[in-house]
Amino acid sequence: MSQMRRWGAGFAANLASFAGRLQERRAAVEREEGLPGEEGERVAAAEREPQTDYVPPPPSYAPAVSAPRDPVHAVPWGVRVAAEVGWRFLILAGALYVLMRVISAVELVVLAFVGSLLTTALLQPTVAMLKRAGLPRGLATAVTFIGGFVIMGLVGWFVAWQVMENTDMLSQQLQDGIGQLKKGLLNSPFHVTETQINQIAKNLQHAIGTNAEQITSAGLQGVTVVIEVFTGIFLAMFSTLFLLYDGRNVWQWVLKLFPRDAREGLVGAGPRAWRTLTLYVRGTVIVAFIDAVCIGVGIYFLGVPMAVPLAVVIFLGAFIPLVGAVASGALAMIVALVTQGPFTMLMVLVVVLAVQQIEGHVLQPFILGRAVRVHPLGVVLSVAAGSLIAGIGGAVVAVPLVAVTNTVVGYLRVHAQEAALRAAPGPHGATAVEVAPVQPGASGDEAT
Repeated sequence: MSQMRRWGAGFAANLASFAGRLQERRAAVEREEGLPGEEGERVAAAEREPQTDYVPPPPSYAPAVSAPRDPVHAVPWGVRVAAEVGWRFLILAGALYVLMRVISAVELVVLAFVGSLLTTALLQPTVAMLKRAGLPRGLATAVTFIGGFVIMGLVGWFVAWQVMENTDMLSQQLQDGIGQLKKGLLNSPFHVTETQINQIAKNLQHAIGTNAEQITSAGLQGVTVVIEVFTGIFLAMFSTLFLLYDGRNVWQWVLKLFPRDAREGLVGAGPRAWRTLTLYVRGTVIVAFIDAVCIGVGIYFLGVPMAVPLAVVIFLGAFIPLVGAVASGALAMIVALVTQGPFTMLMVLVVVLAVQQIEGHVLQPFILGRAVRVHPLGVVLSVAAGSLIAGIGGAVVAVPLVAVTNTVVGYLRVHAQEAALRAAPGPHGATAVEVAPVQPGASGDEAT
């Protein structure tokens, strides 16, 4: 009996095992044929039934989502270039503004030092010539310094003496000229009456009387200007003396203020800048002297009074390109109109224009050459900017500053290109080292 029970239990276990294997086989067949199983039937039934709270299972793969673009690449190339140029321009403009503020605060010192540079550029060749003749450096400097400023002082004294000597005659001729102008206006087709002329003169006298306080104030300011002028002259003389005697050591000290990597270019740019300044000052003095002599002789033979003082004014005005020539020529024409009449004024105009044409087309290209040539537009803009910043002194130093800057920038650009070629690997760099025309130094006669 017990044996029958054991046999029945084994049969039941075998039957259950066979049913399990049959179920697994059925599931495998359904997976291979894609038939829905019990889970699939439940999902399909759930989908057929309208349910609002059903949430589908997440997918078994990641969605293809593109990465966000870099903001730099989202900005157009032109806008990026404009922005790069813009912020650099703002930094340069800010630095230039601060520099102009500093210069305006010490304007007298800056103008005096620049004037000393111009004077040194004029006198330094004489010092070099005396040193080559055998004089010691100190004695050559003293002789040149004293002789140069004595000549300048004598010229200024001569002009003042001529003006004082001819003041009475010029005043009388001015009154006669005003009388002739009055008669000419009365007889002119403009229908000007004597009452109108007298009223204009009365209004002028009234304006002078009512503005006496302002005129007095202007006179006091003129005294201050005279003091500042003498202070500037003293500073310029003091600086000129030391630049003539020890200019090379001053330049070496200035070089030490710059980073070591930038000194190589500055060592080559400095002598070239000084040569440009020397050529400019020397050429301008020669051209101004020729202009003054020619125009002075012309107005002397035309009978214009104070021909020599006017010639000196023309000489000084030539140091302000374009504007100085126009102003000095206009002054000579006014004196000719008041003293000699309209015909003489027209003849003075012809003389001034002829000399200016000879200067612009013959003297300046021949004497100054291409070393300090600046475009006429650059001359006009630099003179205007210099006069707005520092008045007459700024107008005088504007053109030589532009000429020197042009020389320095051009040399530094070429030097940077040659340095890049020397640093480049390959045969080009080796060739550039051999043929690069870089001359870092200059003789002692060319640089202070």
